[in-house]
Amino acid sequence: MDYPERFSNLPAYAFPRLRSLLNPVEPGDEPLTMTIGEPQHPFPAWVGEVLSDALSGLGKYPPNDGAPELLAAITGWLQRRYSVTITPDRVMALNGTREGLYNAAMALCPETKTGQRPVVLSPNPFYQVYAVAALSVGAEPVFVPATADSGHLPDFAGLDPETLDRTAIAYICSPANPQGAVASREYWAELLALAEKHDFRVFADECYSEIYRDAPPPGILEAVAETGTDPERVVVFHSLSKRSNLPGLRSGFVASGPENIRRIRQLRAYAGAPLPLPLQRVAEQVWSDEAHVAENRALYREKYALADEILGDVPGYTGPEAGFFLWLPVADSEAAALELWSETGVRVLPGKYLSRPGPAGDPGDGFIRVAMVAPKHDVQRGLTRIRACLYDRA
Repeated sequence: MDYPERFSNLPAYAFPRLRSLLNPVEPGDEPLTMTIGEPQHPFPAWVGEVLSDALSGLGKYPPNDGAPELLAAITGWLQRRYSVTITPDRVMALNGTREGLYNAAMALCPETKTGQRPVVLSPNPFYQVYAVAALSVGAEPVFVPATADSGHLPDFAGLDPETLDRTAIAYICSPANPQGAVASREYWAELLALAEKHDFRVFADECYSEIYRDAPPPGILEAVAETGTDPERVVVFHSLSKRSNLPGLRSGFVASGPENIRRIRQLRAYAGAPLPLPLQRVAEQVWSDEAHVAENRALYREKYALADEILGDVPGYTGPEAGFFLWLPVADSEAAALELWSETGVRVLPGKYLSRPGPAGDPGDGFIRVAMVAPKHDVQRGLTRIRACLYDRA
């Protein structure tokens, strides 16, 4: 039986690779998981009541695009957060943003660009759905290093003009996973100008936008409004998973120009799974409330301070501007993860599992990703073990 060749070079997903690396080895101490970005802070206490009151909705097929009340809550949040006016025909509710990040490429990537195979750009390191989406649409994935030299954001403008002319989509994550870097207003404006010049769409993954130290990260929709860019040029994704500690709700949204959204909705009608109505009712209420978001952010700010205190003098340490990951320098990411597990029981993710090698080397192999999602005392315990094992012996 034949299988598609386009997936033949796809590496194993990060967490199965991690299990293969660590599971054969006994932990050196009580296990402490700091790998996956699964928030462990409490979600709003009233979620259960809203869900219970909406259970009758299980007896109905949910609206494909999102219930009107949910779309109104989303557009209201966009207005409050970014001071932009987005009409409901420019938004679609998602069953998790991973669905949207993948299916938007399926709906919007052309079969050719300038008569050639299209290119899909991705930061490197990257969220792996970007690469799979590129391969699924028959595009050539091009991984653009996001290192300290470029402020941990990809320097798309540094690519050769031929590649940029073939580019159909550029994925960008801000705040960045895993480094926590934030795209400035200037970065967004320059990227939009580049997209206009070379005629490609920007897919902006902003799922970590509500977890930050000081100022709220600028959003690409603000830059679209400020620069007068065609809204069809940009497709932006948001989620309740990190903002509201509800990864199991699988609720997010995509916003863009009306024609892009029409095409994404059309694909969803045939090949997607809309969020069940009771969950849409919960999402509607959660997008409308900011008090729990401020409380959540305060907890992460305490952990930023904790990380700075424990690791601040480690050579190469940079505290994240936003998000909840630490991107810690090591000599070899797999070796460091294995050493941590076997000696201390702390489980972290090798940076090379989130990146691809390039001409200048592998931008992820000199780092480990550490998720600060556990309660503060567990984070303190884990970071102290990491410090003692990897840095105090050096």
